[in-house]
Amino acid sequence: MNRGLSRRDLLAGTGAALGAALMGGTAARTALGAAAGAGSPLWGMAVDVARCASVAGCRRCIDACHAAHRVPTIAEARHEVKWVWKEPFARVFPEQIHTYEAEAQKQMPVLVLCNHCKNSPCTRVCPTGATWRRSDGVVAMDEHRCIGCRYCMAACPYGARSFNWEKPRPGNSDGNTSNYPARTAGVVEKCNLCVERLDAGQVPLCVAICRSAGPAALTFGNLEDANSPLRQLLATRRVLRRRPALGTEPRVFYLV
Repeated sequence: MNRGLSRRDLLAGTGAALGAALMGGTAARTALGAAAGAGSPLWGMAVDVARCASVAGCRRCIDACHAAHRVPTIAEARHEVKWVWKEPFARVFPEQIHTYEAEAQKQMPVLVLCNHCKNSPCTRVCPTGATWRRSDGVVAMDEHRCIGCRYCMAACPYGARSFNWEKPRPGNSDGNTSNYPARTAGVVEKCNLCVERLDAGQVPLCVAICRSAGPAALTFGNLEDANSPLRQLLATRRVLRRRPALGTEPRVFYLV
C-alpha cells in the first residue's frame, strides 16, 4: 500500500528546495550571464541618477514592483509599506551636499531600495533568521519566520524596511492578479531583489521595466564578472554609495 512520502523523502525534498533558494541556482547564473566556472554570482545594481530623474514623475519601476509583490497601499504615511521609492538627493546623500548647492540638485529625486549590503547589520540582529544573506549577495527575507521585533529596522541605516502595522488586503480584492504571497500584520518586509525572478534566470522587474521604457537608468549584473556591463560602468563612471563611512558596503551603486 502506498503510504505517500516518507519523513526522509519529505526532508530531502525540502532541503533541496531550500538549498536552491539559498544558493541562487545554476539556471540563474547561466541565463544572467555569470562567468562559467566562477561559482555563485554576486549580484549588484547601478542607478544612473540623472537619467532616472530625467523623466519627471516617473514611477514605472516602483508601480510594477509594488504590484508584482502585492505591496499594500496605505494612506497613512507613517504606516506606509514600500520596497522601492524615491527620496530627494540631499536626503539620500547628505554628505555630498555643500552650503552653496543649488536647490534643484538638493531636491532631485533618487531611486532607493534595500542596498543588499555585504556587511548587512540587519541580518546580524535578527533573532529568528527571518532575514539572511544568500551566497549571491541578496539579503533575503522570510516573512513567515518574522516575529515583528523590528530589530532589523532599527539596525538598517537606510530605512529600507517597512513594518506591516495594518493587515494587508486579503486575496486579490484590490484587483491585483499577482501570485506573490501576501504578508500579514505584524511582520517586516522589504525589496528582495526579485529573487523569484533571479532564480528563474531573469533580471529584477524594476530593471526590466526601466529597459522597456527607453535608455535604461538601471543596470543589473554580476559583480564577480569583470566583463559585465555593470562592472564596466562602475569602472568608468563616478560612483556613490550611501553612507560609505558605516562600512556596510552597499551593492546598489549610484552613477553621477
